[in-house]
Amino acid sequence: MRILCTNDDGIHATGLAILEKIAGTISDDVWVIAPEQEQSGASRALTLTDPIRVRQAGPKRFAVSGTPTDCVLLGVEHLMDGVAPDLVLSGVNRGQNIAEDVTFSGTIAGAMQGMQLGIPAIALSQARGFRGEEAKIPWETAETYGPGIVGKLLKQGWPKDVLININFPDALPGDVSAVEVTTQGRRDHHIVYADKRTDPRGGTYYWLGFRGQLSNPPEGSDLRAIYSGRISVTPLHIDLTHMPTVHDLKGVLGGAPPKVD
Repeated sequence: MRILCTNDDGIHATGLAILEKIAGTISDDVWVIAPEQEQSGASRALTLTDPIRVRQAGPKRFAVSGTPTDCVLLGVEHLMDGVAPDLVLSGVNRGQNIAEDVTFSGTIAGAMQGMQLGIPAIALSQARGFRGEEAKIPWETAETYGPGIVGKLLKQGWPKDVLININFPDALPGDVSAVEVTTQGRRDHHIVYADKRTDPRGGTYYWLGFRGQLSNPPEGSDLRAIYSGRISVTPLHIDLTHMPTVHDLKGVLGGAPPKVD
């Protein structure tokens, strides 16, 4: 099996090294094609207004000046010696990708690009911050449980228009209580904020961040699983259509286009 590993934290990220170890338990044909610099929050961005540079960082290892989406696209079309991967793994992200986070996550985007190209794809993220900002990120949790979960998923299989989103809780391996197949949750408040600051010359600038505020999600959601110390496995797909509203609007806008009197 040929595996393409990417991420959004950059070619030197600790999580990418963990991902390589997970991939190495499955295959010895592992390729790493990751951003040269951190691309967190890049979502599905494509680099369209600048050239993309590629630096070979070792055998089957490339650093790309663009986004996770760029990395997967270039990997499949140009960098992997003309042989497409059988699996795309994206991560292991430094921080959880749950609820609405998935819409701006570069980690999810890397997996989504693989899915779009017809390649089975899995995004992996290691939650942090729930035990206090001083606590070390428990990378060993992803490393311990990642191979078994990915192996079971590959044995089971999933639809071609679906990617799998795995989140490991902010807990040491021995404190993880279970694996749960979940739905994408939704927070009951907004956690992203813009902090207004002043530079040494008196100019104003802004720094985006996240409030460490928990919501009250229902059981069965990715949020609740991570809050409760469980590994969350969520099947995601790209179709954002809200079918109930499609049904409602067809009764109002169906037929000839309306004219303004």
